[in-house]
Amino acid sequence: MTTATRALVRVVAVAAIGVVLVACGSSQVYRSGSTSKPPRVSTPKPGASAVVQKGDTLYGIAFRNGIDVRDLAAWNRIGPPYTIYPGQRLNLYPKSGGTFASTPTRPTTKPTTPTAPRPATPTTTPRPATPPPAASPIAWTWPASGNILNGYVDGEPTKQGIDIAGNGGDPVRAAGDGVVVYSGAGLVGYGELIIVKHNDAWLSAYGHNRSRLVNEGQIVKGGQQIAELGRTGAAREMLHFEIRYNGKPVDPQAYLPKRR
Repeated sequence: MTTATRALVRVVAVAAIGVVLVACGSSQVYRSGSTSKPPRVSTPKPGASAVVQKGDTLYGIAFRNGIDVRDLAAWNRIGPPYTIYPGQRLNLYPKSGGTFASTPTRPTTKPTTPTAPRPATPTTTPRPATPPPAASPIAWTWPASGNILNGYVDGEPTKQGIDIAGNGGDPVRAAGDGVVVYSGAGLVGYGELIIVKHNDAWLSAYGHNRSRLVNEGQIVKGGQQIAELGRTGAAREMLHFEIRYNGKPVDPQAYLPKRR
């Protein structure tokens, strides 16, 4: 092999190694069973939108509309830290070609094959069984020590949590470790409200406080006092407490420890 040939072979070998290194550096790692899209967890409201008001946060708007904040951000192409501006209009549904597909449309053509006769309609429609609560990794604790005034009712807009009795000024405590993502009075019906994010899927909310003792972005520990119990937006002193999973309210008593 001549000297020129050896030099050419070395050049080709170095180039090949460089290509392999570039490919390794730019490759993505996918875990087994993962998909390229996050699971869709919210129920969109086609055609609906919300206009951002002064003091609004993306978490507050998502909470008010029962939508997971990750979906709301994706539908409006808003990345962390989820900055929004007064006057901005947010879609409460994914646009065509957005991150999440819209509800599939029904076919316009009818099947040509004959259909079997429908069975007689029963006189009473059985009520679907309540699904079991989702497993939670949060070590939940009671946010207040009073008795329960009103319980959670699935699907009832005014009973999406529990109301806990107390006296004005009683401590309101975080029900688990997390970060405060909302602290304000901009959500109608909740008075002075605090929302704590425990992880990407789980939130807890504390309404009708007399005063708020934590600010947005503050890290809190379970059992830490975050507010004083009050009656802002309510007819009497009480704490309105909610737990939400992927933006949807769940029964707090299914997760809080049993009282003796």
